[in-house]
Amino acid sequence: MQAALTLLEALCLQGLKQLVLCPGSRSGPLATAAGVLASQTKLQLVTAIDERSAAFLALGMATAHGRAVAVVTTSGTAVANLLPAAVEADRSCQPLLLLTADRPARLKNCGANQTVNQESFLLSACRWFGSGAGAGVHAQSNDALNALAVQAWQQAQGAGTEPPGPVHLNMPFDEPLHTTLEQQQQLVSGACSTVACPEPSAEIGPAPHLDPERPGVVIAGPWRGLTPSLEAYQQALHRWLNLSGWPLLADPLAALASECPNRIEHWELQLDRLNLPDDAQLLRLGPMPASRRLEAWLQQHQGPQLLITEGDSRPLDPLQVARQWSGGMAAWIAQQPVLDQQSKPSVGTNDLSRWLETHLPLSGAVNEPALAYWLPQLLPERLPVMLAASSPVRDWLTWGGPVSGRHRCFSFRGASGIDGTLSLAMGLATNLGPLALVTGDLALLHDSNGWLHASSAAEAPPLLVLLIDNGGGGIFQQLPIATRAFESLFAMPQQVDPLALAAAHGVPGRQVACLDDLEEALAWGLSQQRPVLLRLCTDRERDAALRQQLRAAAQNERTELGTR
Repeated sequence: MQAALTLLEALCLQGLKQLVLCPGSRSGPLATAAGVLASQTKLQLVTAIDERSAAFLALGMATAHGRAVAVVTTSGTAVANLLPAAVEADRSCQPLLLLTADRPARLKNCGANQTVNQESFLLSACRWFGSGAGAGVHAQSNDALNALAVQAWQQAQGAGTEPPGPVHLNMPFDEPLHTTLEQQQQLVSGACSTVACPEPSAEIGPAPHLDPERPGVVIAGPWRGLTPSLEAYQQALHRWLNLSGWPLLADPLAALASECPNRIEHWELQLDRLNLPDDAQLLRLGPMPASRRLEAWLQQHQGPQLLITEGDSRPLDPLQVARQWSGGMAAWIAQQPVLDQQSKPSVGTNDLSRWLETHLPLSGAVNEPALAYWLPQLLPERLPVMLAASSPVRDWLTWGGPVSGRHRCFSFRGASGIDGTLSLAMGLATNLGPLALVTGDLALLHDSNGWLHASSAAEAPPLLVLLIDNGGGGIFQQLPIATRAFESLFAMPQQVDPLALAAAHGVPGRQVACLDDLEEALAWGLSQQRPVLLRLCTDRERDAALRQQLRAAAQNERTELGTR
């Protein structure tokens, strides 16, 4: 117990402020130590009974503030349930600290209860693995525990050339595990010291140059930096756009400032009309947006392509046509030659919004392109939005309305899975405040244990869940899948009533009958200041056809994307 307190206090000194605790006996010392620190207001403690959901909740919380959140579990299969969130944290470059309790080495590989090779479960996804003493953490000195905590924290937050990501600390605890209240009062608080491990320097190399006086275009993909560095990123991008006059093709997840210049609306619909010379320069920021049309366009482009990532040195260009530099946008522009401080005229924007508004009116039956067009306009300005990593994020990219840039959009597309969708949104809302989640029915049902975080009205985050219920996997309806068993093999519609399921967790909900009722339903949902569910039923076959019709019609619009 003393060792557990020392370890957690050392993590708090490094910057740990929040911990998600899952139930267990072997993890009892960590649980009690977390309770002691919470009573001293040194740590915010959140409890969760499902380890998979708990890890995604913590990942959402960590993403909101850019600071690692700890998850504590007991031994055995509890550890295996952390893997999906660890994979997403790895690919999305967000810090996550996974603390798992274990049996001492003498009880491993001998048939003892609840002993598995959990130390290897998360290795493939984690930045670093650390372990307490095999005999038990009680055998470790305070200095050793402090050093373990410091290294774990630094690796999670990003050290050297490694981007932020998940870290696994496996801590063996020997019995007796549980202390009396009198023993807890005798624990020595403040046993940790300020031991610091030197942070390795990053070897990134000099920044490649681009010429702002020559034609080019900026493609801003999903932003994968840490929240504290977002403002510097936005300022650097703003400066380059003003100096170069290049048009900006932005993903909804690009985390742009609302006043970002040169932004082309609905660019994905008319990429072939982007008037650029063959040797134009392309500045790509972050991973690829979710657009196959953009991928095809980039493959055909003859000019130089520079891909800048926010500290992630792993290859992020599936097309293998770009030069990659991982120093980040702010560092890149600081290393460019002296630039003309006079801003170039802003490029014209190809605004298809008026045309789309006539084809996607806010009336009649609910359809998914219309939702993507109108929601950015109807939701309160600057309200954060999380988009499920399936149809919603793609629809916002293509059909998002003219004010879509005024909402900070999140979507966990590091591994592009639907796992943990609701729990991630709960975590974001816990730290950001009011937030809207746009999700499909299968993604919501897959993570239905996320509703457990709404069980306490006093602690439940203010989350508005907009459920697009198209009776199965609507994303597959948009693919050229030829089979007579489409419904059972791909769509997989379920019979669960989502409103009844939410109500079973104490979550109020409403059915939205038509687009005419959407504005009033949003106002009601946001006024609740707690998790609520709005269900919007759509026809996936009809919507798939509508998307194709709109794309074809957009090609005939006599507009041209602005360029310099």
